[in-house]
Amino acid sequence: MELAPLTTLLLPAALAAIMVSLGLELRPADFRRILSRPRGVAIGLANLLVVSPLLALAIADLLGLPAGLAVGLVLLGASPGGTMANILTHLARGDTALSLTMTAISSLLAVVTVPAYLELAQARFDAGGLVGDLSMAGVVARVFLVTVVPVALGMALRHRWPERVAAARPAVGKAAAALFALVVVGAVAAEAGTVVDHLGDVAAAAIALNVAAMAVSFAVATAARLGDRQATAIALELGVHNATLAIAVGASVAPALTVPAAVYSAVMFITGGLFARVMHRRNARRPQPASPAAG
Repeated sequence: MELAPLTTLLLPAALAAIMVSLGLELRPADFRRILSRPRGVAIGLANLLVVSPLLALAIADLLGLPAGLAVGLVLLGASPGGTMANILTHLARGDTALSLTMTAISSLLAVVTVPAYLELAQARFDAGGLVGDLSMAGVVARVFLVTVVPVALGMALRHRWPERVAAARPAVGKAAAALFALVVVGAVAAEAGTVVDHLGDVAAAAIALNVAAMAVSFAVATAARLGDRQATAIALELGVHNATLAIAVGASVAPALTVPAAVYSAVMFITGGLFARVMHRRNARRPQPASPAAG
């Protein structure tokens, strides 16, 4: 299977659909919430924008991943949270509003953070020969077009036709999920040789990043005296990344960069689902309103 048609058509379409579906869930109030609840949002975003990418870099270093896979893992770690994190947070009885806020803000900040960490990883793992002359302006433009623009479109549609959007949201969500699955399968198939050759390394790295990110972020949130619901949202935000964004950006730079995100996509639903199940029981036993500590 050739990767070019996947990169030029399906990847951007899938990611745009997912980001539009996110925008349909958002209102301006979700962005203003950072002012009313700054501590919870700040701690969550610090984990997402700093801890997660640095964990990915450390794990890639520790496991001695080949340059392409190492850069791909860091690219994944730098990607924002995904809509599945919001869904799992809701199912876990976590702070869904905090989850939505972190996803929305990190998706917009991805225009800056994803290219920055991509450049850092390229230099750290000496991947210049793999990715070529990387144009940061080009990466920024691509991330902007597949994140900010679709989110803004989704929000505009919700504002203009709230009733129609409310009725269409379930169907849009299912379509986005189907496209996501198609992209993951296509990316794995396109890089089947690389996946098979490095499956052990990639699987170990994906699981290590997923578990470490959730564990560290939950511990940080707890140490900061946030409630269990806020800690649940933050941990799931770090455990369930927008892998489609990592695949789309990686494929536009070098095909090998897509492999960690494709493998991670299968891992994150298992570990994230198990964590959500445990926290659902815990949060149900100890019901708590939004903690003042979150703001």
